[in-house]
Amino acid sequence: MASKVSFKTTFEATKTIEPIFTGGDISHSASGNLLATCVEEDVLIVDIRTGKVLCRIEGDGEPVTSLCLAPDASHLIVASRSLSLRIYALIPVEGSQNLVAKQTRTLKPHTTPVVSSAVDATGSLLATGGAEGQVKAWDIRGGYVSHTFHGHGGVVSALRFFHLKTSSTHHSQKSRKRKSRDGDEMDVDETSPPRQIHLASGGEDGKIRVWSLSARKSIATLDSHVSVVRSLDFSEEQQLLLSASRDRTIILWDAQTWKQQRVLPALEVLESAGFLYSGQFCFAGGEHGAVRIWDIPTGRELMPKQKAGLENDAITAIVPMIDDDSILSVHQDQTMRVHLATKLRNLQPGESLGTLPVIRTISGNYDEVIDMACVGPDRSLLALATNTESVRLVSIADNNKQGGPDPSSCSFGNDVALLESHEDIIICLDTDWSGHWLATGAKDNTARLWRLDPASSSYKCFAIFAGHAESLGAIALPRSPPNDGPALKHPADHPPTFLLTGSQDKTIKRWDTTRLKYDSSATEPQAGAKALFTRVAHEKDINALDISPTSTFFASASQDRTIKIWSLEDGSVTGILRGHKRGVWSIRFSPVGTLPISLPDGGSSGSRGLLVSGSGDRTVKVWSLSTYTCLQTFEGHSNSVLKVVWIPPSTPPEKSEESEESTRTTHQNSLPVIASASSDTLVKLWSPYSGTDSDHLLTTLDNHTDRVWALVAPTSYPPPTTKASKKSAAKAQADPYPLISGSADATLTFWRDTSALTAHTASQRQSERIEQDQLLQNHIFSKNYREAITLSLALNHPGRLLRVFQDVVESSDAENHEKATQKPKSIVGVPAVDEVLGSLDQTQLWQLLEHVRDWNTNARTAPVAQRILNCLLKSYPKSTFVDMAREKRVIGRTSTDFGETGRLRSKGRGSTDMQSLLRALEVYTDRHFKRMEELVDESYLIEYTLREMDEVVGGMDLSSNEHGKGRENGVDGLNGIEDVIMV
Repeated sequence: MASKVSFKTTFEATKTIEPIFTGGDISHSASGNLLATCVEEDVLIVDIRTGKVLCRIEGDGEPVTSLCLAPDASHLIVASRSLSLRIYALIPVEGSQNLVAKQTRTLKPHTTPVVSSAVDATGSLLATGGAEGQVKAWDIRGGYVSHTFHGHGGVVSALRFFHLKTSSTHHSQKSRKRKSRDGDEMDVDETSPPRQIHLASGGEDGKIRVWSLSARKSIATLDSHVSVVRSLDFSEEQQLLLSASRDRTIILWDAQTWKQQRVLPALEVLESAGFLYSGQFCFAGGEHGAVRIWDIPTGRELMPKQKAGLENDAITAIVPMIDDDSILSVHQDQTMRVHLATKLRNLQPGESLGTLPVIRTISGNYDEVIDMACVGPDRSLLALATNTESVRLVSIADNNKQGGPDPSSCSFGNDVALLESHEDIIICLDTDWSGHWLATGAKDNTARLWRLDPASSSYKCFAIFAGHAESLGAIALPRSPPNDGPALKHPADHPPTFLLTGSQDKTIKRWDTTRLKYDSSATEPQAGAKALFTRVAHEKDINALDISPTSTFFASASQDRTIKIWSLEDGSVTGILRGHKRGVWSIRFSPVGTLPISLPDGGSSGSRGLLVSGSGDRTVKVWSLSTYTCLQTFEGHSNSVLKVVWIPPSTPPEKSEESEESTRTTHQNSLPVIASASSDTLVKLWSPYSGTDSDHLLTTLDNHTDRVWALVAPTSYPPPTTKASKKSAAKAQADPYPLISGSADATLTFWRDTSALTAHTASQRQSERIEQDQLLQNHIFSKNYREAITLSLALNHPGRLLRVFQDVVESSDAENHEKATQKPKSIVGVPAVDEVLGSLDQTQLWQLLEHVRDWNTNARTAPVAQRILNCLLKSYPKSTFVDMAREKRVIGRTSTDFGETGRLRSKGRGSTDMQSLLRALEVYTDRHFKRMEELVDESYLIEYTLREMDEVVGGMDLSSNEHGKGRENGVDGLNGIEDVIMV
């Protein structure tokens, strides 16, 4: 049976929603599925289909001014305000979708920042346009300038490579005269290339210049726009050049004559335009925030006139996703919307297209996450308050479906809806027991109640509550379902019975919602709800409210460092909790069925439940609602505790034949855990049921870089009541996330409890290790040296391995001493051991060299180390050690040592490590040889001393009778002992 393994609580970040676009330039591959975006100073390669970050490239400290992704995604060019241009080769990671960016060149292309860039269809040529008006063409692989063009008087705002087909006459063979060697003229036939590569550049002056790379000059100047040219595109099938400008027009140019073929009035400032489906259609988007499509042959716009959007809705870029028959639009508010465009393929002449349906919405950046809650009947949506006037609903369900007309079928991390009604930043939000109702409080001094119905994709503002004199800082809805009735069976049609709000005006209001009735035909939110009572609750701002799930009271927390317990019926104070030294930021009642806490001096916390609080004094406190006293204080955060939640116990597994570790894990999982988030960017888990103060802290979760404002435990919500909701909840919660954290770094982290898996793995490893240890002991006892050495290296047991070698050396020395005339046939002492040492792989050889290095530093174990080193140096050629020193791959590493992009997480064993190892062996070996030389020198002195002593004794006068008698008898007369002959 395995020995006991100490239980350890472990959580890991299984999924993360992080910023993928914070503004700036973007670039896309030919298919449109890969997108290069800017996140502050870094650059990300994102798969738009899944929203997964495939590669992250760190910036150089300056903002990125231009991005260009090769059509085949083989290279990425990044230009920054530091005037540097970096070229990266994008290498796929084997067995993964990730990419590794290898920087191949760093150039300084212009004396001013690079504003625009483009790569040709082959991925071999790069064009850059600077703010000074120069256009340069580069060889990407060679890193040198092939062309430099002058002509623009200002910023080069757009670039485009294209292949221009020659006229039909040029396709025929041309004849020209050429002199032969004898001076006679002869006809020579030449064939002109069918296509020639050209470069079009647009500037801020509205002019477009067409450059011939073969002629190295401008072949046309197109001067019709009166404002900045923002987009250029070319259709090889139609031989048309498209230009879009901020002068509200799109112009189609005939590539044979460079005359205007058609002018499309857009009547809005355009930022992006291009061709679709081999030049049959063209798209454009700009300040109105809508994707518009025109039919090229007729010049007719296929979409109806749309109402102009807000300033944040303006389109900054449009990417055609060819493989998916969709169009991606990037907006000023850093959101991305995928529009379905399959109707274009089967569009009949004269038919209108209508509005393109939005099938997915991706937020490039959530900004600062202030508060959040899991909503929906199956808790598959996450409502986010992100320092804006709106609430964003994000899908957190692991659905295999991607896209589709139903927003609820969106994949993980996609936006489902945007709840817009508040006029100022939303500070707090809360959801009721059913998940169909969401309450929000904002700086506009009002609260709003929202009805959420994912089944019908209906997300509407139901009611508005106005009455506070200052902004709202706390809001709460009932957390316990009703006993029976229509509200229990159809919660989406029956709003919560009341609502609590707390404000900076130091008052708490309970609002009566029983008179508000849901009407599916209503288009405007209801108003006029009255407050049942208003109480001046605290001396400072109210930060948090929470309603008890089991009783008729609620709690409030304030900056005045107190927590008050109130009656829901009349709003009277039933208890005051004092103990925090600074303002209290968060409070939370314990879940239903929470066990009482045993007190050190006997007794328990009582049957009314517990309350946990987090404060600016960096502590977390657990309070008894029976005695209104502080039971425990958890210290560990280095800054203010901003949020606390209870993580309910997980469902205990069915009884089976389990190990002691599994039983201990089950017991731990049957108790609730407290999670706290702080300004120190950390999330900590605490157990109020631990025996000692040092055991309260279970683990620390670290995945954020800024203060963590929001925490939510999806499993803390009451289970659904209806059969439909139970079925959907079972599907969504098949693999739940016990904890979700949101931070000011715009990142959401989904944590998963891996304690049971960790305990099981530790127990399994312990059992395997015990079995291997026993097997090793058996091999050592049986003198199976080959198996013992191999197993010791596998188990990384240097002590036992040393004893094996010492046993081999001592036994061989003893045998050779008995047979002094016989020379040993083995270096170490046993031929089988020599054979094992001569057949190690690189990993085992490296590991053994490390052990030999350590053993060689000790004079007592150095002889064994020297024998092993001698055997290794004679068994392997020097090329083996040279190859190990030059080996670029990491020896002995596993796939877990590599990050998502294929880069090493830590420094690997390279040439420097091998050199240091050999150097350590050399230094200590020299020291041992010097010590042996000194011993040899000292041995000559001892030999000389003994010889001189023998001469002195032999020359003494021994003629006396007593001494003579002794000599005659062969006994030394001085001491009566026999002479000892020294050899």
